[in-house]
Amino acid sequence: MSDIIDVEPNERAESLKTVGWISYLLHLIVAVGAVIPGAQPGALLLVIALVIDLVKKSDAEGTWQASHFSYRIRTVLWAGVLYVVTAPLWLLFIAPGWIAWGLISIWFLYRIVRGMVAMNKGQAVDA
Repeated sequence: MSDIIDVEPNERAESLKTVGWISYLLHLIVAVGAVIPGAQPGALLLVIALVIDLVKKSDAEGTWQASHFSYRIRTVLWAGVLYVVTAPLWLLFIAPGWIAWGLISIWFLYRIVRGMVAMNKGQAVDA
């Protein structure tokens, strides 16, 4: 009689959680940099986080963590669209562009922190 214990689901869950935390931390660095003037770390970190999420999303299918991958991807895409749509405000007047991008940056930071809180609790994140 052999005692075989299947630990793969736990290893998979921990691996996905680690990848999720790395992605959230990269997003958080970019989000804080976007809110604090002069502290912009660059879009490269955001692109790295987005690629990680896109590559690992299929590994998370069927788990509570799948919602986090989709959530981060949607957040980045929506922020990108909002930045592009409001970019002409910078050409017309400085203040409206600054206000619009400030609000988008705060929204982005809020979404990342909200996702991190849900991840810390081990819960799926709502849209």
